[in-house]
Parts: sequence; C-alpha cells; structure tokens
Amino acid sequence: MQTAFVLLLAGSITRLLTHDGPDAHTGWSLGLFVLFGLLHLSGRIWAPAPRLGERPTTRYLLRLGGVVAVWLVLLVLEPSATWCTLPLLFTGLLRLPGQVAVALAALLTLLMVASELRVATGPFNPNLVIAPVALGIVAAAVLLHSRRLADRQRLLIDDLVRARGELAANERHTGALAERERLSAEIHDILAQSLSSQQMLLQAADRQWRTAPDTAQEHVREALAGTGRALAEARRFVRDLTPLDLDGHTLVHALRGLAVPPGGPPPDAETAPGPAVEFRLDGTPGDLPEQIETALLRVSQGALANVREHSGATRAVITLTCSKDSLCVDIADNGRGFEPGRAPRRREARTRGHGLALMEMRARQTGGTLRIESAPGEGTVVTMSVPLATREDTTTRTPLKAEEATP
Repeated sequence: MQTAFVLLLAGSITRLLTHDGPDAHTGWSLGLFVLFGLLHLSGRIWAPAPRLGERPTTRYLLRLGGVVAVWLVLLVLEPSATWCTLPLLFTGLLRLPGQVAVALAALLTLLMVASELRVATGPFNPNLVIAPVALGIVAAAVLLHSRRLADRQRLLIDDLVRARGELAANERHTGALAERERLSAEIHDILAQSLSSQQMLLQAADRQWRTAPDTAQEHVREALAGTGRALAEARRFVRDLTPLDLDGHTLVHALRGLAVPPGGPPPDAETAPGPAVEFRLDGTPGDLPEQIETALLRVSQGALANVREHSGATRAVITLTCSKDSLCVDIADNGRGFEPGRAPRRREARTRGHGLALMEMRARQTGGTLRIESAPGEGTVVTMSVPLATREDTTTRTPLKAEEATP
C-alpha cells in the first residue's frame, strides 16, 4: 500500500507539472505534495501507528490530522490529489476506532466526489460519483473486516497465553509431584530399610539379652554399625542422592556387596538377619549411566528387604544379566511366596509399606519394566529390565574393572 501511495503521488505531481503548464498555484501545490508525501511516509518513524486493538497515541493523531489537512488543501488546489485517497484510507484510518474510521472514510469520499464534480466539464458522468463511493465502500469493508480479524486474533493470543500459563503451572505441579515421589523412594530405600533392619536386630537382641548375652551384644553392635551407615547414606542423600554403595564403585561391586554367604556374618546391617544371598553375573555391563545403576541397586535392595521381612526365605540369588540390547537384574528367593494380583488386606496394607510401588516407579523412570513372578509356596522372582538405548540419555560412570566382571 505504501508503494501504491508513492506511485499515485508521483502521478499527481506529474499531472501538476504537465497539465496546462505552470500557473500561480503550481509552486504551492508542488510544495504541498512534497509535504504531504513526507508527512505520510516519514510519520511511520516518528509517529508510528498503534497496534491493532491499542488506543492511538497523541503524536499519531496529530500526524494523521496534518496529513488530512494538507490533503484537503491540495484537493482545492489540484484535483489530481484525489488519486491518493485510497492509500490514505487504508494506511491512515485502519488503526482508528471503528466508528471514527468509517465516518472519516465517508467524509473523505464525499470530499473526493465534490472535487471531481467541481472540475468536471461536459455532460454529467455518473462514474465520477459511483467510482469514489464504490472505493469508499470497499475501504470501509476492508477496515471493518480487518478489525474483526484483529479482535479475533487478539482473543486467540490471550487464550494461547493463558493456556501456556496453565500448562506451565501444570508442569510445575507435575514436576513437584515427581520430585516428591523421587524423594519418597530415596527416603524409603535409604532410611526405612535400614531402620527396619536395625529394629529386627534390636528385637533379636532384646529376646536373647538374658539367654545369649554375647549374641545380643553382637546384634546391638550390628545395629550401631547400621545406624552409622544409614547416617552416612542420609548425608550423602542430602548432598547428591547418589547411593553410598556406588560412590567410587561400579554396579557389580555394589551388588556383590549385598551377598551374604551361608552361615557367614552379614556385610552390613541392611542384609542381616536374613537368608543367605548369592550374587551371579552373566555378561559384562560395561559403562552404565548413574541413573540406571542407582535404580538397579535400589530395586535389588528393596527386593532383598522384602525377602527378609515377608518371605521367610533361607536363600536368595541376585543375578545381573547383560545382553546386547538390555540389562536386567533378578532377585529370586525360596520363600513362602504370594499372589501378586491379590489386593492386600487392610491390616497388610498398613504394614507392608510401599516397596513394590517404589520399585515400579524406579523402573519406569529409567525406561525399563518391573516384573514379579510368585505363587504361594513357590518363592518369588523380581525382575527389572532396562533397554540399553536409555544409556544415550545419561552421563556414564567409571568403566567396569576387569577383575569385577569375573563372577
């Protein structure tokens, strides 16, 4: 539209200089045409039009008023100024309030018709009236349609901004819930299991305090050792939530540390008292992301805690299997077993805790799966499998040492 204005302005000036030769008003008309063009074009820099839906500024109204005033004077001196009316309607009146823009467009159209009739010669030409009115109607229709589109666009943008804000709030809420679940899992794995083992040790010490004081004192010492380890884990959890068993070690080293030989002393309070635990390695894990190592270790610890507290098993086996496209850990026991699909009774629900739910959550967080196979009297097998494709999403840890890869 600005290009059309420049072309029409150049045509008006050309007609002024070539039609009937110069006269007394030619200089004034030429100066007004130049002023008219400068006001209209340079005003986009020093008095820009308001955005659609915003109120016009005082500077913009003064600029528009000056352009219209110069155009009216030109209309009296040089009828060819009517050619610049349409660009003026589109570029100048579009940003005014709707009723004001339509009224001003109608006034400019009537003035254009009057100017054409004033200089017309010969028989009456109806096109001098019909053409300006038709152009004015087109301009008014475009103005109103543009305003409706602008209002609709503004409403859509407002809805989009509001929806984006609600989405951000929902994401923050979801992130907070996920963080709460993660912290709940860490607290369960770090503190609850350790406290449960210490409770069992202290209960055993209380029962044997009179009959077997040496054994009772050994249980107390083991509970104290577990307390120190739980405290160190809690401090580590506060720092970076990395399992203490993985600090400077690989997953194989940490899982092997959970093993308890038959009849031998437990390596720590978290694995005693309870069944004999054997560790087996099938394959070589290689480099593993810290998130996957943590999840596999925590699932193994949680499964062993369930074995000690609920199964009555005498033997458990931890098997870490490394294949080409997946990594899985199995914790199998010869305990009493249970029905995985059966909902626990109300009393069981209050005492069994959230171990299985937390293990399933850890498996999902690493992109893996958790499977539980059990039947009454047949023992239980807990299997967590993680696809190796998830390794690409996490920073890897220290490579597995050759001596640790030997089962």
